[in-house]
Amino acid sequence: MGTPSTSATLPRMPAATKSPSLYAPTAPRWAERMRTDPWYSALTVLLDIESAVGAVALAQWWIPGVVEERNIALYSWAFVPLVIGLLASRSMYRRKLDQSFLDDFEPVATSIAVATLAVLTIMLLLVPPFTPGEVVRPYVQPSDLVLRIWLIAAILMPAVRLGRSLGQRYLRRKYRAAAPALIVGSGPIAHQLIERMRQVPEYGLRPAGVLDDTRPAEDELFGVPYLGSTDNLENAARATHAEELIVAPSSVADDQLARTAQRAHDLGMRVRVVPRLMDVVGGGSWVEHMGGLPLMVLAHVDPKGWQFTVKHALDRLSAGLGLLLISPLFIGLALLVRISSPGPIFYRQPRMGRDGKVFDCLKFRSMRPVDPNTTSFAPQAGTAPGGVEGDDRRTRIGKIMRKTSMDELPQLLNVLKGDMSLVGPRPERPEFVELFEMQVRRYGDRHRVKAGITGWAQVHGLRGQTSIADRAEFDNYYIENWSLNLDFKVLLLTVLAVLRSAED
Repeated sequence: MGTPSTSATLPRMPAATKSPSLYAPTAPRWAERMRTDPWYSALTVLLDIESAVGAVALAQWWIPGVVEERNIALYSWAFVPLVIGLLASRSMYRRKLDQSFLDDFEPVATSIAVATLAVLTIMLLLVPPFTPGEVVRPYVQPSDLVLRIWLIAAILMPAVRLGRSLGQRYLRRKYRAAAPALIVGSGPIAHQLIERMRQVPEYGLRPAGVLDDTRPAEDELFGVPYLGSTDNLENAARATHAEELIVAPSSVADDQLARTAQRAHDLGMRVRVVPRLMDVVGGGSWVEHMGGLPLMVLAHVDPKGWQFTVKHALDRLSAGLGLLLISPLFIGLALLVRISSPGPIFYRQPRMGRDGKVFDCLKFRSMRPVDPNTTSFAPQAGTAPGGVEGDDRRTRIGKIMRKTSMDELPQLLNVLKGDMSLVGPRPERPEFVELFEMQVRRYGDRHRVKAGITGWAQVHGLRGQTSIADRAEFDNYYIENWSLNLDFKVLLLTVLAVLRSAED
């Protein structure tokens, strides 16, 4: 697969436009230290050690009885090195682009459980039994102490990691505590990298310069300086204090790219590479070696496989239970819609779903009937329709429902019927689908799966009249990396997203 050539595939930022994050105050020196290795890893390890020590100490304090009897208290401290070692084996001290607490939760919980089981095994093997006739004082059973260690650690360690994650995101957003990065290449993918770094400061990267053997036009760099060819890497790295090198697909020869990456390693920089087959490289891909040749094994998600059959069954079951639980709210909203203005309770709109099948997407009606004298709505170029289109005809209850996304609740009926899933790409109107498929690369790939009430794009802020190219990128990522865990993560993030005022 070659590098995309059409400008419609990417959201373009005018050269004079800058992200608000570029005007954030400079990060304090201590914040800069905390984001770089070895300070970053050392701080994370220290916090985990303190929370593990706290779990053992609190467990010994909590339980009544003599914990010093037969070295039970001493053996319980083995939990600390065991859980730290397990976390290290799960790569939990590696600095990542977007350190998500939800991604950390499963490895942390698993490591805590395994470490406590190991401590219990050690105690059962090493704690001697009582001899006949021995006077027995009230003392702690090993299983009682280990159970308390597990309970406290299962709460305390994730809570500390959540605090660290929130603190890191705060520093990245407010102070731009980000690593300066050099980008090799100046094509559409390089432009997209620059956009993402500026739009999402949580990634912790800042575009410091572009290297390419062909000088790009000034309006193609979005204000990022061109620092010469790849031969100028050393001078560019010293001038910008760059800590990262990102290699995007470009016209630079492969052997030259390899030498550039090796030179970056020699300069102490971290090297990241955008694969040429990026559209099919998911998060589950891995690298094997045939002799000295690296082979990337591409994980495959089959939207028509048994995994999605399980997903759809769970969707219908969850939708049915959800409708049962919220039935008082559902009926109450229906009555308020009925008395708010003339018209039906449900608003039905044709949307395109899986395999191009059109269905009626349901919402609670939130607007008054359209005035025939008003002009028709047309979205801005490159953005999706949605939100308030044209004149604001929302009713009082409609404004509340749309602000809280409660107008979407009838789509649980679509899920129950089988037209939609709980999680998936948001469906679009057929007339807009035809337009977007001509303008946006891989837009039609979203129709491999059922449309969703919420989706990966929506929980990342792409709601309402936002970039179609960005939505397509996030939706295709979701499809290529789908799992039940990812669905669960999207549902949790949706709860946070609906707390913010947004339209879809």
